[in-house]
Amino acid sequence: MHALQAALGARDILGTDSGDNVDMLTLASIDHVVLTVRDIDATIDFYTRVLGMTEVTFAGGRKALAFGAQKINLHVAGAEFEPHAERPAPGTADLCFLAAVPLAEAIAHVRACAVAIEEGPVPRTGATGPIESFYLRDPDGNLIEVANPRGQGLGVRD
Repeated sequence: MHALQAALGARDILGTDSGDNVDMLTLASIDHVVLTVRDIDATIDFYTRVLGMTEVTFAGGRKALAFGAQKINLHVAGAEFEPHAERPAPGTADLCFLAAVPLAEAIAHVRACAVAIEEGPVPRTGATGPIESFYLRDPDGNLIEVANPRGQGLGVRD
């Protein structure tokens, strides 16, 4: 059992205690997430121009944003693809992305794109350890965190 599972009193997919002799579902990574947006063109412009993602068209003209080995599928509010979240709405996401460049360069690029930085750089805790982050908002008001792992010479305070 993983330490996080133990700390949270994790239960397996059948709802039995983790100590039972039932196989656990183990997830490897996130493949994609879905953002519900007001204006798909404004969203694509922001994520490609400001965050360096790549626009992807798939399955009958659907739109997505690709970066690394992940993608963000885009649904237009009121015209979501099935199945979808129970209450999809623009501006309800809070996402953290790891930058492939030093944080100071990322901040300079975001400012050059005339996008306001809401906070940062500030120390935070990421999925694998300490990170240095700054925050901005996308056109729908989603909170976007851009980070570097601390101690790798990429952060502002490394």
